[in-house]
Amino acid sequence: MAKPISYRDAGVNIDEADRAVGAIRKMARATFTKGVLTDIGSFGGCFALPKMKQPVLVSSVDGVGTKLKVAFAAGRHDTVGEDLVNHCVNDIAVQGARPLFFLDYLAVGKLEAGVAAQVISGIARGCAANGCALIGGETAEMPGMYLDGEYDIAGTIVGVVEKKEILNGSRTKAGDLLIALPSTGLHTNGYSLARKLLFDVAGLRLESILLETGTSLGDELLKVHRSYLKAISTLVRASAIQGAAHITGGGITDNLPRVLPKGLAAAIDTKSWTVPPLFELLRVIGNVPVADWRRTFNLGVGMILVAPKKKADAALRSLQRAGETPWIIGEIVEQRRGRGRVEYR
Repeated sequence: MAKPISYRDAGVNIDEADRAVGAIRKMARATFTKGVLTDIGSFGGCFALPKMKQPVLVSSVDGVGTKLKVAFAAGRHDTVGEDLVNHCVNDIAVQGARPLFFLDYLAVGKLEAGVAAQVISGIARGCAANGCALIGGETAEMPGMYLDGEYDIAGTIVGVVEKKEILNGSRTKAGDLLIALPSTGLHTNGYSLARKLLFDVAGLRLESILLETGTSLGDELLKVHRSYLKAISTLVRASAIQGAAHITGGGITDNLPRVLPKGLAAAIDTKSWTVPPLFELLRVIGNVPVADWRRTFNLGVGMILVAPKKKADAALRSLQRAGETPWIIGEIVEQRRGRGRVEYR
């Protein structure tokens, strides 16, 4: 008689999965808001919409990319979940939406309950900070799909906004000013190039202390992708902005045009801010062409808000009262023939 073969023999440990889900359930419940109607473990998460005149649901899905490789190498898994939530929150906040609920997906080759708990703790922390309920998700153990010790995460967020308050940039016009808000490092974009330059070309290690920052490379690379929800919400309530762009993959060059009406361009004053040292280091190490550098990294600008000129000063003051350090980074202009949608000056 053949030897019995169990699911564990195939590489899937159901007991370890149960331990992970137990820890996840407790963390998720701590994020629940009054709209949550189901517990963790239901086949689908149910959420009651708030009372609004014309509610519009706004959704987004994203991942963390190869920033995970840095987390694997550092053995630090408590920040990437927060990165994931904040990235998704920002993507709907730029349309004026406030987050309602979040769902996560964690895929591993071999499940380690302790690592999964660290990842989910970051997700739960990000949800709680943004007033967003973590109402469900999926933890998938798939032997042979991932290298030992590695995993992938993705998240889906759903938010809501009154139809008349949707931000889409359609009211933007020439003469409007562009307000920038600082990033907290690379956020979650450009890590494939950054890792190649820092580790392969420069031969640096995670524990290397950067003279330019006085911190370890690992700490710099694992800085959490910040949320801009509070800042944007402040200006939406005051009707002080008419568009916003989350500066992610593609940099200012590719993201700002996404909120510009046809025929308009953005003139960016490159002298209006000092690019943080880490970005300058990356450019120098690889002799990276400036155009590529601008399209790969955020260069210290994580969010750009479009404000009518007459409201720009009030918007700046509101942001400063909210603890931000905003600055005018440029203005909206008529697009010139043969020129791109973003002009660097």
